[in-house]
Amino acid sequence: MIGLTVRQMLYFDALAQTLHFGRAAKLAGVSQPALSAQIAEMEERLNCLLFERGGKSVRMTDEALALQPRIERILADIRDVETTARRGRPAMEGRFRLGMIPTVAPYLLPRVLPELKRHFPALQLELREAVTASLVEDNVSGKLDAFIAALPLDHAGLITEELFPDRFFLAVPAGDPAFASPPVPPESPALERLMLLEEGHCLREQALAVCGNVRPVAMASYGATSLTTLLQMVAHGLGVTLVPEMAASAAGVMPDLRIVPFQEPMPQRMICMAWRRNKVRQDECAELAKIIRGLDAAVLAS
Repeated sequence: MIGLTVRQMLYFDALAQTLHFGRAAKLAGVSQPALSAQIAEMEERLNCLLFERGGKSVRMTDEALALQPRIERILADIRDVETTARRGRPAMEGRFRLGMIPTVAPYLLPRVLPELKRHFPALQLELREAVTASLVEDNVSGKLDAFIAALPLDHAGLITEELFPDRFFLAVPAGDPAFASPPVPPESPALERLMLLEEGHCLREQALAVCGNVRPVAMASYGATSLTTLLQMVAHGLGVTLVPEMAASAAGVMPDLRIVPFQEPMPQRMICMAWRRNKVRQDECAELAKIIRGLDAAVLAS
């Protein structure tokens, strides 16, 4: 009998996600020696090497890659069993794993976290920030209980609830004569200087949709991974970029940067919450969505 433990599978999953023993130990909430010892025991019981260690780098072996999806399914099933057993207890008590896209998390969390703490003092919220595709994958596999992103989400296994609309503005260099008289029409030639986030960010696709009449060949893509980086580039006169309303206040205080509106009707995205269609934690997800929806729109944009 092999006798693998749930703890070993949890540590395996953490190391497979991070490929770093220190970060994996932090993710699992244990010391690095404890995690290393359990991984070594797991390898001994399976009689195969799972992770190749080389200085600070870690690489998964073929055996580990073959095991990974099966271990993920086992852990997802265990989490569902734990959640089912918790039914009847107070909502939003204990561990809840919530994901958010990077163009929402920094701006929504400061408003939402105090409300959640006030309504659910026993909640142990675990947060993950990632692009939409990764959040969908993690939610479907059971690594996340729910996530917040922008519609549309094309996945039959998800339930979505709209939270609030988020209008788009344009961040431009302060004093730029091309934007001396806003609002900006979506066909403005000045939008040919539009800078985009790298592939995988939904804000990139939304920007292309908003400025669909501008020649794509003239749009600059610098492979930026964050909106903050793009805003810094705009402030230094390298171009312009789309900014969601929830980020507009923070962007507006940056030196050498100006936030200007588009012509009405202003383009917008719809922020939603999504979770798996498995009847596990659905009531809690719906309650969380209700709390966020109940926040005043002015508070979200402030």
